[in-house]
Amino acid sequence: MNCISVKNVSYKYPYTEGFALKELNYEFEKGKCYGIIGANGSGKTTFCNLLRGMIPHFFEGELTGDVFIEETDVRNWDSNLLSTKIGYIFQNPFTQISGIKETVFEEIALGLENLGMEKEALIDRVIEVVKLLKLEQLIKKNPNNLSGGQKQRVAFASIIAMNNDIIVIDEPTSQLDPESTAEIFSIINLLRNQGKTIFLVEHKVDLIAEYSDEVIVLKDGQITLSGSTQEVLSNMDLLQMGVMLPQASMLSYDMQKANKQLDSIAITKSQVIEQIKQRVGV
Repeated sequence: MNCISVKNVSYKYPYTEGFALKELNYEFEKGKCYGIIGANGSGKTTFCNLLRGMIPHFFEGELTGDVFIEETDVRNWDSNLLSTKIGYIFQNPFTQISGIKETVFEEIALGLENLGMEKEALIDRVIEVVKLLKLEQLIKKNPNNLSGGQKQRVAFASIIAMNNDIIVIDEPTSQLDPESTAEIFSIINLLRNQGKTIFLVEHKVDLIAEYSDEVIVLKDGQITLSGSTQEVLSNMDLLQMGVMLPQASMLSYDMQKANKQLDSIAITKSQVIEQIKQRVGV
């Protein structure tokens, strides 16, 4: 079942000459994690704004073609209702925090407050999410005083509390250290296992390889390559599009050049290990 359909879509921001997105077509299935990759300026953030309905409800400009969210044209969605359907995680965790709440508990509850949820149900829901993400040590702290990694975890908690069916995540680890990055991807994996539809923009292609079901490559506002994660991230053409291959893929090609090729081009560390074990008979 498709949750979002994009048909012949082009988009141009107000007061600009060129199109930021050009002739996009894709059918996004419910419950999959889609990795969105491309060089800087390829249109990834604009694509995210299209998928979450900010185009055309917030960014005006010129939109041609059709975007259907659960079979309803995005133009016909009420923007407030759409915000309950699609959650969004910002690239910068410091801009995700509201700045008006004094505790993490209140910050996580903010979206539910805005929906008018009854107090008891709201408290139960926040406690459930806090336990799920292991944030007990943070709930009484001021969210404005947290580290970047902690703020990003709180941002995820706020979205998870809303129980959105679709979640758009724009480079969530760009400002985080490896430990915080691992924590964030454990949350993304949790959401994936819950059957959420996830759109993930991330420069770290090794993580895209681990967690995505399908990958879309953007260049100059166009989809230049798409398909299964295995198919896309083992394609050497990515290098011509300004995108790095996963380390496992590079190793696979290096072994191929050395006449020690694996059975197939690996895209994850676990695939490399498994193929080497098979090769040496372990």
